[in-house]
This record gives sequence, C-alpha cells and structure tokens, in this order.
Amino acid sequence: MAKKQNTILTHTGSKPSEYHGAVNVPPHRMSTIVFRTYAEFEKVPNVPFSYGRAGTPTTAAFEEAIAEIEGAYRSVSTCSGLAAILTALVAFTKTGDHVLMPDNCYGPGRKTCEEILRKFGVDVEYYPPMIGAGIAALFRPNTQLVFMEAPGSLTFEVQDIGAINKAAKDAGIKTAIDNSWGTPLFMKPLSLGIDVSVMAATKYISGHSDVMLGVVSTNEESWPAVKRAALMLGLCGGSEELYLGTRGLRTLHVRLPHHQKSALDLATWLQEQPQVKRLLHPAFPSCPGHENWKKYYSGSSGTFGIILHETNKEKIAKMLDGMSIFRLGFSWGGFESLLFPEQPQPIRTAEAWQETGFSLRIHVGLEDAEDLKDDLAGGLKRLAS
Repeated sequence: MAKKQNTILTHTGSKPSEYHGAVNVPPHRMSTIVFRTYAEFEKVPNVPFSYGRAGTPTTAAFEEAIAEIEGAYRSVSTCSGLAAILTALVAFTKTGDHVLMPDNCYGPGRKTCEEILRKFGVDVEYYPPMIGAGIAALFRPNTQLVFMEAPGSLTFEVQDIGAINKAAKDAGIKTAIDNSWGTPLFMKPLSLGIDVSVMAATKYISGHSDVMLGVVSTNEESWPAVKRAALMLGLCGGSEELYLGTRGLRTLHVRLPHHQKSALDLATWLQEQPQVKRLLHPAFPSCPGHENWKKYYSGSSGTFGIILHETNKEKIAKMLDGMSIFRLGFSWGGFESLLFPEQPQPIRTAEAWQETGFSLRIHVGLEDAEDLKDDLAGGLKRLAS
C-alpha cells in the first residue's frame, strides 16, 4: 500500500524492533567500530558500519528518512547546510571545470565558491537568476554543473527550474538545487529531473534552532560521486544532530503549514502598509518568478522579504531595536520569528540589484500571527516617527 507523505514523515527511519521497542533510533556516539574477525574486517567498506565518519545507525535512520520523502536514490548527511553545498560542488568539479551559480545564491555558498573552488582552479560564473532557458548561452565545453536556488536568498526570485534543468540536461550537464526553503513537502526536485537536492536541515527539517545539519539527496547516477565527496571532505553529521534532525522530521508536516499560514497572513498585511515599498513573497504576484512558484511548488514556507521605502540606518535601527517578539538573527526555519537586515546590493555581480529601498528578510515562526502583526506594526510606526 502506497503511503501518503504525512504517514511517511511520521514513521520513516523508525525501527522499534531493532531498539527494544524505542520508536526513535537513539543517537549512536560512535567513532571506532570494532570487528569480531579478520574476515569481517576485510569486508570494509561493504559492511553497514565501519567508522563513525562513514555513518552510524543514527546516520542511516536520518538519511533513509530524507531519501524517502525526497524520492531520492540515497541521501548523505553533512555537518551543516554549507557543508552540503560544498559536497555537491566538489562532487562534480575539478581543476579546469566551469560551474554556473545563480547570482542570488546563499551568501556563504558564494564565498565558498570564491575562496575554495576558485583556489583549486574551478571557474565559477554567476548567472542572472531569471535567465530561464537562456542559460544555454552560458554553457561551455567544460561546464560541469548548474546550481540553482529557488527562491533566492534575501531577494526571493523563483527560477524557472524546469527550463534551466532541461537546458542543462540537453547539454549533458549535471544540475543541483538548494531546496531548504520549500523542503520536500512543497517541492521535490528529483521528480523534476534535477540530479541533486541540497538542504540546510538546520532550518525547517530540524525546526528548533538547536541543530547544525545538512543533507544532499541524489538520483542513482549521481550518488557515488556525492557520497565519495562527503567522505573525503569529512563533513559528517554529528550523532546528536542526526537524532534531532530525525525527530524534527516527525512534525515537519505540522509545523510547515503553520509557518505558511502565518507568513501569508503577515505578507498580505505588510503589502498594505505605507512604509513597505514592495513585498517579496513567492506566493504573491509582486515577487519575481511568482508564475514559476505556481508551476513547481505546492506551498510556501514562512520566510520572505520586504523592501522598505526608508533607507536611513538610524531610523531602521530604531525600528529593529524596539521589536519585542522578532529578533535579529542569521538563520530561519525555527520556531521563533526573525528579522535579517543584510542588503543584497554588494554581492550581486551578474546583474545589478535595482531596488533602492532597505531590504528586510522576515522569518515567521510559530507565535500567534496577530501578536507578530502587532510587533511589526510597532516597528513600522517607529520607522515613520
């Protein structure tokens, strides 16, 4: 019997019969794993577990669960979302290769390209995120990977994932996407033909702002290269983090719709406020790529952006410093609401960021939406005073 997604999330990776009836696979704090005989030792690496970095039963429970909800052949966990991005990049590139990255990609991912890939002779080129099928014009004989991120960090453009993937596939180029925002609940990249799906499990997957964890899921063809890269980079998930990541999966289908509902409520209200110049939420027509969101996603999460008319930093500080529920923080996807005031202009290179107002990323947590609205209303009032 085919199981529905909510049932899969509730039970996948759970093995009570192997752990005295415990419904959660416990954290296995393992580095060294000993062998009973020399013959058993000689079977390495063709044994379930041989060394902590290569995986433990806790690792297997998390990776099996992620692979099932992603519709992937296999998944490999890493110690952070950035480590997952690096794993995907290293898996398919070498000195002399060319990689295409979206100009709106995650800032630390961009720095990784600049400070690691370029250092080892990989040519990284940033492309306009809304290029669609036109990306084919950027392909070179040595292009090995097209990376996507939808929606983009800070600016929330939703790329034409299908068009970009088709162009790459027609040219025999691997594709990867950061799916941290949508998660497999709202978008399944591998079902669209993308080779690799990357997620910062730190965010919605874990959901409680207490875990650093990443995961890379692939089709069968791409799996060996990704697994090898993770092993050689030593970017394994920790036992406690993997346990908490698996536990977070159990409530993802409950938490994410709540994030979605509250975010849609706040976004609808914010777009009517005179201090707000523009709403950047993929579910609204004002967001670039809204039609792509409708095409490829079944829902929206709790993270979006706004552009304020105001640019005076003293007034911005007055607004942000007086918030009582929203806090300033780098991440998103947890239970608490966050504001992130980093500006996109300095890091865009493929095409200039044209907005003149102040950008603000909003993560809507699990608090009551009316309380969050009141908090933002107070902040906007301070901004205008």
